Amino acid sequence: MGDVLWTPPADVRERSRIGSYLRWLREHRGLDFTDYDALWRWSVTDLDAFWRSIWDHFEVVAHTPPTATLDDPAMPGARWFPGATLNYAENVLRMPGRADDDPVVVAHGQTRPPVTLTAAQLREQVRRVAAGLRRLGVTAGDRVAAYAPNIPETYVLLLATSSLGAIFSSCAPEFGTRSVTDRWQQIEPKVLVAVDGYRYGDKPVDRRAEVAAIRAALPSLTHTVGIAYLDPAGAPPAGALAWDELAAATDEPLTFAPVPFDHPLYVLYSSGTTGLPKPIVHGHGGILLEHLKMLALHHDLGPADRFFWFTTTGWMMWNFLVSGPAVGATIVLFDGNPGHPDLGALWRLAEETGTTYFGTSAPFLLACRKAGLVPREIADLSALRGVGSTGAPLPAEGFAWVYETVGDGLQLQSLSGGTDVCTGFVGGVPLLPVHAGEITCRALGAKVEARSADGSPVIGELGELVITAPMPSMPVGFWNDPDGRRYREAYFEVYPGVWRHGDWITINSRGGCVITGRSDATLNRGGVRLGTAEFYSVVEGLDEVVDSVVVHLEDDEGGAGELLLFVVLAEGRELDDALRKKISRELRTALSPRHVPDEIHQVRAVPRTLSAKKLEVPVKKILTGTPVDRAAAKGALANPDSLTAFAAFAQRRATDQDTPTPA
Repeated sequence: MGDVLWTPPADVRERSRIGSYLRWLREHRGLDFTDYDALWRWSVTDLDAFWRSIWDHFEVVAHTPPTATLDDPAMPGARWFPGATLNYAENVLRMPGRADDDPVVVAHGQTRPPVTLTAAQLREQVRRVAAGLRRLGVTAGDRVAAYAPNIPETYVLLLATSSLGAIFSSCAPEFGTRSVTDRWQQIEPKVLVAVDGYRYGDKPVDRRAEVAAIRAALPSLTHTVGIAYLDPAGAPPAGALAWDELAAATDEPLTFAPVPFDHPLYVLYSSGTTGLPKPIVHGHGGILLEHLKMLALHHDLGPADRFFWFTTTGWMMWNFLVSGPAVGATIVLFDGNPGHPDLGALWRLAEETGTTYFGTSAPFLLACRKAGLVPREIADLSALRGVGSTGAPLPAEGFAWVYETVGDGLQLQSLSGGTDVCTGFVGGVPLLPVHAGEITCRALGAKVEARSADGSPVIGELGELVITAPMPSMPVGFWNDPDGRRYREAYFEVYPGVWRHGDWITINSRGGCVITGRSDATLNRGGVRLGTAEFYSVVEGLDEVVDSVVVHLEDDEGGAGELLLFVVLAEGRELDDALRKKISRELRTALSPRHVPDEIHQVRAVPRTLSAKKLEVPVKKILTGTPVDRAAAKGALANPDSLTAFAAFAQRRATDQDTPTPA
């Protein structure tokens, strides 16, 4: 761990946006910071001064100024910028540093030809769609739902909805009917905007039946708007408007409803792997300030940048990506199969669009590595200066692969955060070097600590990831949770007044972080705690293994319990005793004898959410007797059929300890 793979250039403070922020602090606040650590410490101890500096430095457009920065720092319930009124969409559409004819949205996909919107065209489309929503009776506080992919219309709809003070919510069209209705029955949308289908690679996926079922399940709907995406000549659903009618020409000016700082902007949902997804309400002001800070100061994005992140509209990284124009960056949208016609597709897209910052997931980078891909040999990536990775921990070999095959001069930023805060609270920053296998730092304003079992903060040891001071982008609350009980239970039950995130983290003496998986999926044998990420790094480092999932079944009597490993093997491979021994040997050598599985079994697929997260906890529940339907919400899974093998395996185990391998 810890080989230095990239070092900031000597003139980083002259060239970066965080450098200009440091100069601004010196000039306007009389504050001088020698290094990032000093700046971070100030940002998490003097919350008032730090967040007010973000507001002032980025010249937030407000209709009425705040009477204070932070009313009461106690969590939950900290109140930020009381008295202020503003609008997220107004601040995004300001697009600092961009002229009317500059391209600010570049959209590619597998369903239709590329689309580019200039700054003027984006504002014009938002103006028209906002007028269209107003004609449909949408007012502040109403919910507008989008069953639509990562295309310009979805983005325009978000901005138009928020310009009115209405509340936006999106589901990617690969979500099944049940997943969508589980989310939207909770928030009761007034308007639904939906595509007829999409292409995934060269495969057309018709979603008209799903749209009909969703409409039928949402009695709150007064209007449906159809986007003819898969079939441009197709008619909208019966009784629905066409998108072109919603966006019809009008004289109405583009206006922005001034709303309080914590007025709901959009509702995001937890993965929903068990129970109903948590409807997480985010506010206009908190999201705006957090994204200005992260995109400009951490990702160093500005008017010269083309910012891409591979995401669907069902993952919070879409909401993060589309704040890009607020810092002047052009956003690159992609809809389709990232592996079609091969894993080089997104790297070729980066060349075609002149992408300067390429964001993706750790599983995608590791899949490219496993496939032997050398992106810089198949695409001109000379414009690329940043690569972002999230969604799962990126091991050291993933870092090495990026520097060996993508580019040795770029900054790789591994980050982690979540839907709950709609950002990363640990990530990268231009001022600090990149160490292999390590998240560079805790983000400004994010007071992240590792807590030991007794609740005390630890350095250099595995601990529970907690946030001990409020952040503006913590949720306004959960939808339909008037007394805040569900919200408190989700984050504040374990440590009163402290946000517990549910990940294991190690923070080293220089502030670097390693996240080793969900704390509720941790392997704990003989008193040694190990996050699952390190386990997968070893197992999936073998050529024979494509994917894997590991679960620890505890012993009620307090014994070692059972460690079960399930592997997906490369095509044509079968799990035999020789391969079992090889896997066990690698784990013993790399980790410890305690982490050699009791059993290794072959499966066809590892269950994953639509944002590619492995489902260790639902697998564990199924193996301990929970029915599949109660263990996981199938519609939230990329591959729900994968659970049946585990259910069959559990059944066989229950009747016969000489367990055959699941198919």
